[in-house]
Amino acid sequence: MHGRRIIENVTLSTTLRPSGAPDQPQTGTSALRRPRRHARGFWIVAALFAVTMAFAGAPAPLYVLYQEREGFGSLAVTLVFAAYTVGVAAALFLAGHLSDRFGRLRLILPAVLLNVLAGLVFISSTELGALLVARVVSGLGIGLLTATATAHLTELHAAGRTAAGKPASRHAETISTAANLGGIGAGPLVAGVLADVAPAPLHTPYVVFLFLLVLGLLLVAFVPETVDTVDEPWRYRPQRVAVPAAARGPYVGALVAAFVSFAMFGLFTSLAPSFLAHDLHVTSHGVAGVVSFTVFGAAAVAQIVTGRRGVRTQHVLGVTFLTAGLVLIVSAMIASVFPVLVVGGVVTGAGAGTLFKAGVGTVVSVTAGGSRAEALAGLFLSAYAGMSLPVVLLAILLRVMSTGTAVLVFGTLMLVLLAAASFLLRSGSRDRT
Repeated sequence: MHGRRIIENVTLSTTLRPSGAPDQPQTGTSALRRPRRHARGFWIVAALFAVTMAFAGAPAPLYVLYQEREGFGSLAVTLVFAAYTVGVAAALFLAGHLSDRFGRLRLILPAVLLNVLAGLVFISSTELGALLVARVVSGLGIGLLTATATAHLTELHAAGRTAAGKPASRHAETISTAANLGGIGAGPLVAGVLADVAPAPLHTPYVVFLFLLVLGLLLVAFVPETVDTVDEPWRYRPQRVAVPAAARGPYVGALVAAFVSFAMFGLFTSLAPSFLAHDLHVTSHGVAGVVSFTVFGAAAVAQIVTGRRGVRTQHVLGVTFLTAGLVLIVSAMIASVFPVLVVGGVVTGAGAGTLFKAGVGTVVSVTAGGSRAEALAGLFLSAYAGMSLPVVLLAILLRVMSTGTAVLVFGTLMLVLLAAASFLLRSGSRDRT
């Protein structure tokens, strides 16, 4: 088992007996406490996951302030944002799978601590170099956290329901993706409002999030581990993903879908605030935060609403809404119409959230517990590549051609990739209930 055992293995529709579990069912007080411990741990991890993702999204509405104070342009902002995704990708590739070997908590703790360190760097300086360092460090922490927390929530939920004699459900899948995207959306909203109403707008938001992160770290002491580490020989290797041959088509489709979904999220957390300020003359940081929040909020709500739908249904809904949203956003950016941009963001967020949830469901359903974090790390690696590469391309295009042409090229590329993802997901998918 490569030096570890997953205490709780669960697929979308099947719950297996925990490895190493006693032959006879537990009785007495310990049997009653176990579901409560796992339920409590589930919500602590979910909350910490959401807060850490919120911290990662917090700088979005503040980039305009950094530009005013330090005098750098939109391309520099895009590079700062890209630095974050480079950190995420590096952590996913180098360490995103290590919780399968060393345990979920041993990865969650340093992941959150890295974001605490990033917050201290943000507070210490507003210079471009410091921003790049802070974003890389934050990205490293998020890269460690995303797949690990998602796998941990799945296993905690399964363990609690198994111990309580309840059937498996998709609750963990819904909560984990909502914490991820909802957290990223809440961060800009909170930071934007604080930047408008609180003193020291480039410090106060980070102080608030640092308090919440430290509080979450203290509560982790009450979270049970779900991976039983075994003292066996082990050799480190970077990220790799092994999925059954029959599932490779849907898996690759999930990767492409995640790439496109997060490309739209990247657009609203990097270039959109500058577009609002410079092209639409919307200078309120709170409004910029609200726009980002509506995108991610729509994604989180859509995931909850479609939670009981089959993966194939989620895929169809996601592609439909994302296509419509892309058309609206491209039209809004060409015509500089604020209401259309907001509506397009909501529609796009709903589509991207639903499609990404379908991707997570696909990955969970085709991987075993022993490789689930590794496979999810591959999914998030593709997602965060999508969050950076397309927006960097768009920023470059905006420097060499008109806004209309650049946005059309960007939108066309996203639609082509969306069509490819749809084809791959359909090639091996079936409705899962």
